[in-house]
Amino acid sequence: MDKQRNNSVWHDLMNLVIKIMAIVVTFMVITTFFYGVYRNSDPDMFPKIKDGDPIMFYRLDKEYAIGDLLVLDFKGERQVRRVVARAGDIVDITEDGLMVNGAMQQELEIIEKTERYAEGIAFPLTVQEGQVFVLGDARQNASDSRIYGAVNTKDTLGKVITVVRWRNM
Repeated sequence: MDKQRNNSVWHDLMNLVIKIMAIVVTFMVITTFFYGVYRNSDPDMFPKIKDGDPIMFYRLDKEYAIGDLLVLDFKGERQVRRVVARAGDIVDITEDGLMVNGAMQQELEIIEKTERYAEGIAFPLTVQEGQVFVLGDARQNASDSRIYGAVNTKDTLGKVITVVRWRNM
């Protein structure tokens, strides 16, 4: 009877290990091919996203709308940026601020003035097919399309779907 109980315990333990491994493999496949997760270390999206906030993004949706947050790699570092213009839009940054297609943009979540960078790209800029123009919310020192130009959507990692406010709520 003890031998039968021992076999049952080992059988149950082996089943548990197999189930845990299946869950881990499933999680890895989902986060590798469908979703991505990383911890933000970039202050350029403050106050929407703070340093240390975990970000979850969907890799398969690269049809961005104005206002969407996307994840991209710039010089080997991940960034989250806000889409402010899409293919066909004409972007200009004047003394008054951000203009898209000749209209001044009223961005309620942005608290800093949008200015050109001396070493940045030339304006006005027409966003080409398959590209988006992105800006950081902390506009004073953000590394964004004002420096590296419009971003090819195929080179982005995906659309932000969740931001977890880790601290300082």
